Amino acid sequence: MAALVAGCGLPRGGPTKREIFAGSVQNEGDAFVLAVNDRVTRATAVQPALGFSDAFRSAGVLGSDTIRPGDTLGLTIWENVDDGLLSSEGTNFTTLEEVQVDGSGFIFVPYAGRIRAAGNTPEAVRRIVTERLAEQTPDPQVAVRRLAGDGASVSISGVAGGPGVYPIERPTRTLSAMLAAAGGVAVAPEVAQVTVVRGDRRETVWYQDLFEDPRFDIALRDGDRILIEEDSRAFTVLGATGAQAQVPFERQTLSAVEALARVGGLQTAAADPTGVFVFRNEPEAIARQVLARDDLIGAQRMIYVLDLTQPNGMFLARDFLIRDSDTLYVTEAPFTQWSRVISAFTGTLGTVSQVDSAASAISGDE
Repeated sequence: MAALVAGCGLPRGGPTKREIFAGSVQNEGDAFVLAVNDRVTRATAVQPALGFSDAFRSAGVLGSDTIRPGDTLGLTIWENVDDGLLSSEGTNFTTLEEVQVDGSGFIFVPYAGRIRAAGNTPEAVRRIVTERLAEQTPDPQVAVRRLAGDGASVSISGVAGGPGVYPIERPTRTLSAMLAAAGGVAVAPEVAQVTVVRGDRRETVWYQDLFEDPRFDIALRDGDRILIEEDSRAFTVLGATGAQAQVPFERQTLSAVEALARVGGLQTAAADPTGVFVFRNEPEAIARQVLARDDLIGAQRMIYVLDLTQPNGMFLARDFLIRDSDTLYVTEAPFTQWSRVISAFTGTLGTVSQVDSAASAISGDE
């Protein structure tokens, strides 16, 4: 049997526990192998630090309703007569689209004349136009809205409900309100990230945090670029689990237990619950804290070991957080390898017996 096993490589899903431990620094390898405990879970519980800086959070609300030269306005005028000054035959209203505020701050409205818009709000312009037209048509009704243009506006791109350029108006002065005006996000809110580019600064926040922490619902500024992206983090699962795959994160934090559940858990007939490994390149600061050493330089290869059979094994796996690019590997139980050896051995004996029987039959025929 020993000769048979040594002479052929039995199929298996990956390295054994013994082989992994053989590659540890203690055995002159290049990776630190460390059993997970409460101290390790606390030291490694580091997630992407997303959020806006004080500079973004302290910016005051922009006076967005004040019209400036270069803004574009839209006007709708209703007249209380069938044959009005501006309306066409059969209608009692007219719409003036994209009325540009000139460099001097004025707009021109037929029958109302040249009106100063810069420095006024849309409401003030509405009152002025209404007063001017009231002298020539009975009880006119006017609506004024500021469109995206050369005025204060932001651009929204990425997986947003409605990408485009939007003016900063009274209802959309803050980030959450502007995103709502743009149709929200087109991915699950749990994995949506919002990046605001302002000048040469680029800062990102989780979409859900906009509603859970009011400090992140920042005031917008003219020229802000807003990018909506889906969380790109993922981890890889290999070994004796329900599936071997690269799995995307579906929430901000993910524990080892949750990661295993995402792929169907351990294979009942093959997995070794004492050999759940997490392979990771740990940043220098965290590696020094975990190993209680100050002589480490650069990122370190770490292999964390979870033993689910320990009294607190499940609790530790629940508290140990998976991070981006981690590899979660579950070794096979020794019984599984032994079963393969037995199967290979008995299968070989069966083949030899069949050959011998065939040879005997041929001899008898002769």
